[in-house]
Amino acid sequence: MIEKADDDGELVRRAKAGDFTAFEALVSKYERPIYSLARRIVGNAEDAEDVVQETFTSVVEHLAQFREEASFYTWLSRIASNNALKVLRKRRGLATVPFEEEEISNARGLPRPEFIAPWARDPLDAGKDPSIRSMVEKALGELDEKYRLAFVLRDIQGLSTVDAATTLGITEGNLKVRLLRARLQLRERLTRALGDEAARVAAPADHDETRIDDELR
Repeated sequence: MIEKADDDGELVRRAKAGDFTAFEALVSKYERPIYSLARRIVGNAEDAEDVVQETFTSVVEHLAQFREEASFYTWLSRIASNNALKVLRKRRGLATVPFEEEEISNARGLPRPEFIAPWARDPLDAGKDPSIRSMVEKALGELDEKYRLAFVLRDIQGLSTVDAATTLGITEGNLKVRLLRARLQLRERLTRALGDEAARVAAPADHDETRIDDELR
């Protein structure tokens, strides 16, 4: 998630009053995070740059309607996410992205972990390594689109379950299923790269269904 500073409220109020310097400060502060969000959704730099431009154009047009009930960054992320989804729809020539519904019962078919081992490095330290961050981005990009979008909106952007589900046009239950699948698949990919082979343990024969039910609540 992005750390938001406490001065957004003042900048927003000044921007609403017509202070373009305040608006430029907001753009400068959030242009890079919004580009990163767009890139993770649309998958390429050119489309991500278009999403950033469209997003801040929308902010100019609709800033007066921002009621400040959520943080400015949350509001901005929703606009950017919707603009990025429009790019995906345009690629397919569709009015909406056909994110098919998944039954909660399908959680029983979650991918079984094959490589289980503690990481050889502390996750917090590993996350500071540019090569590890690049590995995470690559693993994220390899996820099925619907799982990647759920993970990006919920775990990276920090949207609530309700907001993420609404943005994707699916139920909260289905959002949770997709998020769990994304987390499991990412964990498997990263553990294969970062796990301590010497400490590897045997994969369980069956999933713990009670634990899965707890994850979905």
